[in-house]
Amino acid sequence: MSKILHRSIHADLPVAVGGRGIELFDANGRAYIDASGGAAVSCLGHNHPDVLAALHAQLDKLAYAHTGFFTTEIAERLADRLISDSPDGIDYVYLVSGGSEAMEAALKMARQYFVEKGESQRRHVIARRQSYHGNTLGALATGGNEWRRAQFRPLLVETHHIAPCYVYRGRLAAESEHQYGERVANELEAKIFELGSDKVIAFVAETVVGATLGGVPAVDGYFKRIREICDRYGVLLILDEVMCGMGRTGTVHAYEQEGIVPDLIAVAKGLGGGYQPVGAVLLGRHIYDAFATGSGFFQHGHTYMGHPMAAAAALAVQDVVREHGLLNNVVQMGKLLNRRLQERFFNHYHVGDIRGRGLFRGIEIVAERGDKSPFDPARKVNATIKREAMTRGLMVYPMGGTIDGVRGDHILLAPPFIVSASQIDTIVERLGDAVDAAVARSVA
Repeated sequence: MSKILHRSIHADLPVAVGGRGIELFDANGRAYIDASGGAAVSCLGHNHPDVLAALHAQLDKLAYAHTGFFTTEIAERLADRLISDSPDGIDYVYLVSGGSEAMEAALKMARQYFVEKGESQRRHVIARRQSYHGNTLGALATGGNEWRRAQFRPLLVETHHIAPCYVYRGRLAAESEHQYGERVANELEAKIFELGSDKVIAFVAETVVGATLGGVPAVDGYFKRIREICDRYGVLLILDEVMCGMGRTGTVHAYEQEGIVPDLIAVAKGLGGGYQPVGAVLLGRHIYDAFATGSGFFQHGHTYMGHPMAAAAALAVQDVVREHGLLNNVVQMGKLLNRRLQERFFNHYHVGDIRGRGLFRGIEIVAERGDKSPFDPARKVNATIKREAMTRGLMVYPMGGTIDGVRGDHILLAPPFIVSASQIDTIVERLGDAVDAAVARSVA
């Protein structure tokens, strides 16, 4: 019997023993196409030789040095690379060990920024309902997924939430997409007025929503309006691109497609591709300068931040993405994936929406396509689809609570950037069979 406290205590998990390319292998010799990248992590698939070589080389040089005493060449090279790959307005990097750490650090940076500027009265953070920003307490408090927050609510700091930009369920019949985007963006201004125009620290959002909605991008113009409102009231814009960033949508940063630049951006998952735990906060010069000309110290830190092995993995992953032109493959295979999903599910009675960007795509499962009604949560349709997919040698990322943290189901796809056209066809074929089998059980 396992001595690990697994996520699901009663789950009978296969034992992973190896991987190659887009496949993982279990101890019984079964192969699984990793069509979700785990949780949008494995952007290069598994056992990429260039990344393994970089890790071996770094291990022979230096495995660990505490950042209270040293910087390292490999961490400095990674930071230089991340800034060179970012649009103007992003100038510095803070290296951590994962997405929750990145979001926690970004929130504390935002607060300290205003303390350094003499605006210590600013204390409120605004985010969106049905968002997820990590499982540490500050990040969990910022997130707006009620199912995740409920049992920990007594421990969470006060935060505030407005509507997500979720056109499938939020747009009124009389609205254009642009009008809808303006309406939900303007909720931010209303919330700032409610809390006090000089009391808000930051607005936090996923550029393309991942786990809690399933690959949902904002409508055109939404983030430009959000940026305008933040600038008007001196509020920092923190974008969470832990899932959707680092090439997943076809550009290094998903926000590049919105025509804006945030003040702080959190990245992780695709940064290191799963080869080592790594994340980062990328920040504008104005944040850095407030610290540099003030206390000279960011009052935060973790033991493993800037870890040399993690930095080596991340730099190697980003080198492979650049040298092999994989962002172009993300764009091209993303278009193909969307087309195949549309062909397979466009008229499916139990698929209400197909959405996403690049190789970050979601389908929303409904009880009835016509009225968008969800399945009874007790049926756990998303979990059933996951099981049916696994029996067919396919890994997909399921979530319930798409609508309100309780009702609604979706499946997220995030295959590796190296995926081929034939592999896309296999993914969609197996997913279609899994969805059909799962909903047949649920309506029986």
